Order: sequence, then C-alpha cells, then structure tokens
Amino acid sequence: MMDENPKGDIQLTNFEAPPPKRGFGARVRGYFFTGLLVAGPLAITAYITWWLIHLIDGWVKPLIPATYNPETYLPFAVPGLGLLVAFVALVILGFFTANLVGRWIVGLGERILDRMPFVRSLYKAVKQIFETVFKQDGTSLRRVGLLEWPGPGLWSICLLSEPVNPDITDKISAAGFQWIYIPTTPAPTTGYLVMVRQDSVIEIDMSVDDAFKLLMSMGIIQPQPPAGSLPAKARKVRLTGKKLKTES
Repeated sequence: MMDENPKGDIQLTNFEAPPPKRGFGARVRGYFFTGLLVAGPLAITAYITWWLIHLIDGWVKPLIPATYNPETYLPFAVPGLGLLVAFVALVILGFFTANLVGRWIVGLGERILDRMPFVRSLYKAVKQIFETVFKQDGTSLRRVGLLEWPGPGLWSICLLSEPVNPDITDKISAAGFQWIYIPTTPAPTTGYLVMVRQDSVIEIDMSVDDAFKLLMSMGIIQPQPPAGSLPAKARKVRLTGKKLKTES
C-alpha cells in the first residue's frame, strides 16, 4: 500500500494479508473434533459410573429381602439402590465396630478364621493391605517419586511403599532399602515391585492422582504446579530426609 505525504514523497506501508478463509469441510471437521473433545470425556465418565453402579447393584440387591426391597412394589428397577444400601451398611458396621461390643464380635470372628488354614492366611494378608492403604496417617502408596529405572538415564514415575524389613536386606547392605511400586502405562494398576536403596529415589511434589493421569495419558496430561510454588527441582527431597538446595 502506498501513501503520499505532504512533501510529495511516496512511502510504502507494510500490511498483513488477511488469513485465508477456511473451507466448509475444514470448518465442519473443526466443529466435529471440538464436540468430540467435549462429549467424549463426559460419555466415558457416565459409562464407567453407570457400569460401577450396576456392578454394585448386582452384588447387593440379591441380599436385600423382598419385603424391604422397593423394587418389589415398583414396576421399574431403582438404579443405585444397591450402592446406597452398601454405603449405609458399611457406616453402620463401622459404628458398631468402634465400640467395645463390636470389637469383641470382630475379635471372635477373627479367632474363628484363625483356625482355618488357607482362609487364615488370605484374611490376614487382605486385612493388612486394607489397614496399610486406608489408615488415616499412612503414607504408603501416597507419595510419588522418580527412580532411575530400567537403566541409566531412564527415569520412571514410582509410588513409595513401606521401608524394607532389615531382616531381608541385612545380607545385602547396611544401607536402608525401600519398597517401590513402578506402575506401567496406560494401565497403572499393573506394574513392578522393586526393592531399591532409599537414596536412589527422589520424592517429588506430585499427587498420586496427577501421577496416574500422567501415566494413563502416556505423558499427554502434564501436572500443573500450583500458582506461586517453587520449581520442581527446588522441591526434591531425598528419602534420607536431606533437602536439596534450592536452584535459582
């Protein structure tokens, strides 16, 4: 574009060409993928939720007596009835177990199970897992770390479990060892249980939920640090308790 100033000089003015117009097919394709990004997660979430509700209903509803089952008097099924009954039953069970009589009944049941060879081992193992994972002040599998695994220069996300019993490692080394769970991707429910030296694992400031999102998305969904937080390198903490120096 040319402009003429008062002195008669001709100047060239830079201008940007308008962006090319998108064709009808390109716009339809863009709208389709935008709708897919919105509807896809909603549909998958609704499907999994509905599947879980039906699964629990299938377990609990047969245990409800017909007299107390609302579906006996209704011409249609009530979705989520089994889930509601299971929740109320667990709350009542926890209430009675918290008092003296409930603890005595539970102790009696455990003494009966302790007389059954195979059931005894299975029950104790499952109970110990539940107590370790769900205890309020526990940290097992609630801390995320980095481990140089499966080889030098290759780092993997891991979950920190319990320290290894010294009776297992006294013939290996005097240093402390840690049980580490290394989940696989995109199914983090499967993985490897590895016993490593405590100083070979770096604990990072990442929640278990963010770690699972990172694994299930194969690295696409990156965890976002909270606003105003320090860089990740400044938050690394060794299992030995020594904090690394903050890097500027």
